Amino acid sequence: MFQRIVNVDEGKDPSSVIRNYQPRACPWRLLHYFLLFVLVGLGLLILSMNTIRYFGVQNQPVHKSRPFLCLEEPFSIESRFSTPSSLLHAMSDEELFWRASFVPLMKTYPLKRVPKIAFMFLVKGPLPFAPLWERFFKGHKELYSIYIHSLPSYGAEFPPSSVFYERQIPSQVVEWGLMSMCDAERRLLANALLDMSNEWFILVSESCIPIQNLTTVYNYISRSKYSFIGSFDEDGPYGRGRYNKKMAPEINLTEWRKGSQWFEVNRELAIDIIEDSTYYPMFKKFCRPTCYVDEHYFPTMLTIQSPDLLANRSITWVDWSRGGPHPATFGEADITKEFFKKILENSSCSYNDRPYSLCFLFARKFAPGALDSLSALASEVFGF
Repeated sequence: MFQRIVNVDEGKDPSSVIRNYQPRACPWRLLHYFLLFVLVGLGLLILSMNTIRYFGVQNQPVHKSRPFLCLEEPFSIESRFSTPSSLLHAMSDEELFWRASFVPLMKTYPLKRVPKIAFMFLVKGPLPFAPLWERFFKGHKELYSIYIHSLPSYGAEFPPSSVFYERQIPSQVVEWGLMSMCDAERRLLANALLDMSNEWFILVSESCIPIQNLTTVYNYISRSKYSFIGSFDEDGPYGRGRYNKKMAPEINLTEWRKGSQWFEVNRELAIDIIEDSTYYPMFKKFCRPTCYVDEHYFPTMLTIQSPDLLANRSITWVDWSRGGPHPATFGEADITKEFFKKILENSSCSYNDRPYSLCFLFARKFAPGALDSLSALASEVFGF
């Protein structure tokens, strides 16, 4: 044992010196309370994390990141049944088609759903007949939605009060007669499919006008057992003559069809169009001018897949009587009551397998200069 040596010559009591140098006892009781506090706090933290994980925090929804969207919006069931205020996003076509192809397995909906018609405008730039369409849509906000595919360089300048305000979708360059035309149509369909309320899809152009009021259009489309897309077997150089034998066996000559580009399809067929990976490569590779893909792709594919769902006619009137690669264009001098009387009254067709006199809901092509004359006739002739 070692003994501490102190100097006793300093006049100090050795025992007192030894007592003064004894080490203090560690505050074990204080350390005990500190450790207990840490353990309790850790336990509460773990409990809170598990509560958030399994039960969520009341009135505080957790939003998952969607990096492909430019504008982040909270997800809700209601958001899937309404058209967003802006249609801009950063999804590629592949991402867009994948997301739009989702189909609910349950036949009933978790909230009240009013089926809408998606009007899809495939245009180059301005809409010269926007004022006429505005009158057509007025007062029926719950029955329609609008989507515009234009040249990427075109920036629409519709006022906030317009039904066309911020209705442009992310678009790409379109070339007439090439697959880029069908790509644009599929892009319109996919964007419209994101809104679960859209049940029917109508493709129109900037030279197209409505010749019936929206109530008539809605009832006509919603009560039909069929979708209105032309699909017929045509002999000669402009029909079967455009078929390429290299498309077989996916597409045989007897399955080759032709029809108008301007169609109406229901939600089921719209999904079939955007998710197609069988016929799309065939048409992209083998249907090139003088084969015009927009006249053959959808009619052929849908005839093969769903022939019983097609009315095999279009609801958009056009005049091909003048010949040439494009239909006739009508200007201000052509716009008369008698002109539209021939279209509206001198027609016969089949509607739900019965003879019918109302065959056309839209008409084209009209020159921009015809707007004033058309607007003057709209109330009396078109009913809006």
